[in-house]
Amino acid sequence: MKKLTTMKKVALTALTLMASGIIIISSSYTDASHPVEAKQIITSNTTNPVKKKLPNIKILATGGTIAGTGSTSVQTTGYQAGVLTPDQLIDAVPGLKDVANISTEQVAHIDSGTSNTDALMVKLAKDVQKALDDPECDGVVITHGTDTMEETAYFLNLTVHSDKPIVLVGAMRPSTSLSADGPLNLYNAVILAGSKEARDKGVLISMNGKIGSARDTFKTNTTDVDAFDNPELGSLGYIQGGKPYFYNVPTKKHTTESDFDIRKITEDNLHRVDIVYSHADDDRVMVDAAVAAGAKGIIHAGTGNGSINEKTLPGLQDAVKKGVVVVRDTRVPEGMVTHEQIDEDNHFVNSGNINPQKARILLMLALTKTEDPNKIQEYFNEY
Repeated sequence: MKKLTTMKKVALTALTLMASGIIIISSSYTDASHPVEAKQIITSNTTNPVKKKLPNIKILATGGTIAGTGSTSVQTTGYQAGVLTPDQLIDAVPGLKDVANISTEQVAHIDSGTSNTDALMVKLAKDVQKALDDPECDGVVITHGTDTMEETAYFLNLTVHSDKPIVLVGAMRPSTSLSADGPLNLYNAVILAGSKEARDKGVLISMNGKIGSARDTFKTNTTDVDAFDNPELGSLGYIQGGKPYFYNVPTKKHTTESDFDIRKITEDNLHRVDIVYSHADDDRVMVDAAVAAGAKGIIHAGTGNGSINEKTLPGLQDAVKKGVVVVRDTRVPEGMVTHEQIDEDNHFVNSGNINPQKARILLMLALTKTEDPNKIQEYFNEY
């Protein structure tokens, strides 16, 4: 036992007792008006473990339900998204500052279902790249609305060049709701972004205790808290007890291996790409409208294995003749679109197992490199 007293008002930054039962006493005070006094200090390795170095995490806030507020505690729909600041979000999560050194930046205040744009994704990707280029930054967390989270995640997955963790997180209930899911989701996201296990895994989605890949995870429920998954391929892992557990890893190219670099991309580089959704008694009207609007690419979300209605096919064939790249995809949430003779005959690109909204992101980026459908098919095979 040692007795420590402070006779002068000076800042104490660190005191290390080099003996059995080492402790470290630290203070963030730099002002001499805050003396530190200790009457009796019992040193113990077990009761006062040395505090490990915390990761430096940057939180970029874009709005969404996680920052939303409702008029009552039972309002879980019809609330206003993107109200709270990132600092308010952090204050609502006890212990968050004990697991990471956090800095914040407000990028946008939007409802991602109504206001997300390609321009905003470009801006966000550049902000993420800038943050991760700082050697002092260990990872980035992005608070985001859930409606288009999967699209933003995939855009970042293809354009940001860093092996540091990038984690998107949101909520299905506003911050004012009973059993709001945002605080725990945010806590888990910061844990994940600060972990060595999350490095070089591409962009991740952290929702409801699950770790999802940007490429394969998508929104599976309109209102339930367990709203992000890939029922067929599964999650990459889980976060339990403040620790990430990985059981799968992404196999497609991403981030540091990507041919697309956000440092060389601007909003003006991105061509218009539209999604045309197929149905019974379909025709070419929507295809022709997309071409007339200036689309350089069309994702055809066909029935079944990417089937195209006989009245729609001539419209897609004419679009190809005008230099529009057509990707044959499916409206079915599971399974892959197999390569068929119709692709060879019409120079269509086959989507594989990427859903239409993510196929749009990949085609938009592919068109910054080439308009050759054969080369674009290689991108779809690799990414």
